Amino acid sequence: MSRRIAIVFAFLLIAGSALAQPIPSGKWWRRPEVAQALALTDDQQDRLEAIFRAAAPDLIDLKADIDKADIALRGELDRPALDRAAIHSIASRLMTARGKLFDRELMMLVEMRGVLNEQQWNRLRNTLDRLERRQQQAVPRPRQ
Repeated sequence: MSRRIAIVFAFLLIAGSALAQPIPSGKWWRRPEVAQALALTDDQQDRLEAIFRAAAPDLIDLKADIDKADIALRGELDRPALDRAAIHSIASRLMTARGKLFDRELMMLVEMRGVLNEQQWNRLRNTLDRLERRQQQAVPRPRQ
């Protein structure tokens, strides 16, 4: 039964990390190749920077909540006697934290989308789609 819990835990880690990254990491709008490909103006880059700076404290706190719950869950799974109620409670807290992070990142993306024109957005979306396909190909499939 503990193997089943470990498999569920691994699935949660993989699924959560995929959901928690709806946009490329870092300040993509400041990368010269991205700024040039999207034809971003200095004003657009400044507005994107302001959106990121406003979201950064929330993102840091939400990622810390995920890390704390992850550590707690690993601790519970490492105990000789498994406390299913505690594991379930911590797993629920972890999934809630991941959901909150996803929501905040999504709302940041929505704000950033408002800065881009339709052509810029389509170029960025195509880039995001390519990144997502690469990530899906890189995720190892569980053995059956």
